[in-house]
Amino acid sequence: MKIIIEYDSSWRNSFLDGSNNAPLPSKGREFLGSMTNLKKEGHFKTCESTIDTVMGLLNRLIGDQRKLYQARSKKFEGQYFFEELEGKVSFVDKPVLTNEMTYIRNMKGSTDQNSFTGMIKVSDPILNSDYSQEFWGVLDFSFEKLCSFIVHGCSVESHLELNPLAIIDRLELLFKEKAVACEGDVNKALDVLADSFPGIEYLNNKGLVTPVSFYCSALYLQLERLSEKYDMSSARTKAGGISGISTAVPLTFIIAPSD
Repeated sequence: MKIIIEYDSSWRNSFLDGSNNAPLPSKGREFLGSMTNLKKEGHFKTCESTIDTVMGLLNRLIGDQRKLYQARSKKFEGQYFFEELEGKVSFVDKPVLTNEMTYIRNMKGSTDQNSFTGMIKVSDPILNSDYSQEFWGVLDFSFEKLCSFIVHGCSVESHLELNPLAIIDRLELLFKEKAVACEGDVNKALDVLADSFPGIEYLNNKGLVTPVSFYCSALYLQLERLSEKYDMSSARTKAGGISGISTAVPLTFIIAPSD
């Protein structure tokens, strides 16, 4: 008998430790897909289609809902339909391989703010419009120049690479910027932002300003300022914000391939 199974896509890597062919640990299998873990050797697991893949599919086709290791278990000896047939099964896999970036979030025990808020395509208008360089260029300012921009406004000349990964990299660098004293131009900029975005807390518990919060708010400030000369509707989400960035903190992008 020849069975042909057509499939649209398949996931060919794993972000869990352990094995599908063993009972689940009492606390579940450990998630290895964090950015920290993926930098460690052996934590990115490439998977191929195997006889286990095929047998799992065949068991589903006949209505057997057990995990494959359970169906094969000696505990169910004589109750496994393919018990004497597995050795006769062969297969040929013909995948069509593509490259795609996928956002994965481990929700277990997580309460942080870095949660998914939207998707930005590589070909999204926010990255490819006549306003894009002036808009994202705010992130390219030094902190001193950013404060001046917030208070006085100025033209934005930037050569920041306009793609999601470059923007995320820039935001990650800004996250690492040390907090600064709230004095001089910083204090003036704080007054402008506090007036524009009431309710946002820009100071940490030591009374210092976290620079990344200024940069995020400045993007929203620039969104309004550029509205005077550009149609900025393509830069806004349905809720009116910027996908992946709140008024005070960058959240997490999901990056989709271009169409």
